[in-house]
Amino acid sequence: MEDIKKMLAQTDDIASGLRLLTEEFPGKVAFSTSFGQEDQVIADIIWRNNLPIRVFSLDTGRLFRETYDLIDLTRARYKKEIEIFFPETADVERLTREKGFNSFYDSVENRKECCYIRKVVPLNRALEGVKVWITGLRAEQSENRLGMDALELDEQRQLLKYNPLIEWSYSDVLAHLEKYNVPYNRLHDKGFISIGCAPCTRAIEPGEHPRAGRWWWEDSKKECGLHSHNTNTQNEQVPAASK
Repeated sequence: MEDIKKMLAQTDDIASGLRLLTEEFPGKVAFSTSFGQEDQVIADIIWRNNLPIRVFSLDTGRLFRETYDLIDLTRARYKKEIEIFFPETADVERLTREKGFNSFYDSVENRKECCYIRKVVPLNRALEGVKVWITGLRAEQSENRLGMDALELDEQRQLLKYNPLIEWSYSDVLAHLEKYNVPYNRLHDKGFISIGCAPCTRAIEPGEHPRAGRWWWEDSKKECGLHSHNTNTQNEQVPAASK
């Protein structure tokens, strides 16, 4: 990994870094997008430079209509394939049968269980065979992400995780979207900065942290389990209903 870090440090821009990874790991690089502003920046860079990177997304079944609209708009704009991964039907049926549709409001444990079923399990399936996982994480998004590096080792999945925007500011993101006229979720114009599932996301007030609108009823680290500080989640407890 250290050799790859050194090589990435010598590249001129994000496109060059991504191209380097595709050359080092041909056919094994994938980008996961939730269609947030950062993810739209990376998708734009990938597709404008015709980089051979798989692009996929997770449909939890609880997304905003505006997110689905953006998926269609993005496909129409770039004419590129976006793979969509869904939760396991049996897992969702069991969860809703045992705890109802909105159990995530009852406790952090229940919310993490829902995120595990609807996000983590499909993600793991999408990343099978992948050697480099590209994400749109930025350090200033949350306290948990402040200590993340541009290139990390995901020990659980045994792959490299590349966060090319980790040092970007929110202003940098907006500038790229405007410069290249990149389509974005119209909820961003209504005070939604970090957008996830509809029942778990609200608009934020001026001065609030960008992720304050995610799971706003919780006193937690505002993470769904896809990303952890050291990317080693082997010791995390798997929700009982999800095993």
